[in-house]
Amino acid sequence: MTKRVGSWALILALAAATPLSAKHVKASVHRYEVAIAQAVNSPDRLASDKQRDADRHPVEILEFFGAKPGQNVLDLFSGGGYWDEIFARLVGPKGTITAHNSLAELGFAKTALVTRDYAHRLPQVKLLMAENNQLTLKPHALDLIWYSQSYHDIALDEPKDGWPKINGDQLRAELFEALKPGGVLAIIDHVAVAGSDPILSGQKLHRIDPQVVRRELEAAGFKLEATSALLANPNDDHTKIVFDPTIRGKTDQFVMLFRKPKA
Repeated sequence: MTKRVGSWALILALAAATPLSAKHVKASVHRYEVAIAQAVNSPDRLASDKQRDADRHPVEILEFFGAKPGQNVLDLFSGGGYWDEIFARLVGPKGTITAHNSLAELGFAKTALVTRDYAHRLPQVKLLMAENNQLTLKPHALDLIWYSQSYHDIALDEPKDGWPKINGDQLRAELFEALKPGGVLAIIDHVAVAGSDPILSGQKLHRIDPQVVRRELEAAGFKLEATSALLANPNDDHTKIVFDPTIRGKTDQFVMLFRKPKA
């Protein structure tokens, strides 16, 4: 596992070992970085989204996960669609972006989604409605699954706010099957106190111990390839709910790049 190293850094390291192709690889990486910057800096993005960029670091995060034009991307439990707005511009005509939500998630994000106005502003985004235990994805179809700030909900042991319990093993197996060999599962979530019971931390605080995430996903066949401290905040109190006004939007978050092995 590589710590705080993104896919492009790994590619460049490999390129250094093969001088004849290094120039070509660096040019390709540069094009991807430019594409990400252009998507994030689009003048058509919502002002409310741009105000969140300072905390979410979208350029650096997307570079870390190796996002690029032409990919087929699933934004799982996409909520209000902050990332959909960027992916819609990044993947381009040769890629696809699917924004998944459940009815409960739509309820939480209702106001944001009205403003997002997918039908008129982002018609290229495919909207996928599926309840927590009814998600069915095409096998080996996705390059990138984006799972941001919702993994902790898998641990909830009882229905809450219209959110039915998720069958974690079933969901992880579905995601693994849906990724192409070599595809990436991007995990971003709020840090819980180390050793915390995921049921308690998920239900009461909307947090999860990153080691729980690693253990569960590796058991499902994924390989943890890299982590990043881009969204770390050592001043966050891990015993507070993430909606506490003193930390909302600035929680300590872990960033993990999992990959489906090619063989």
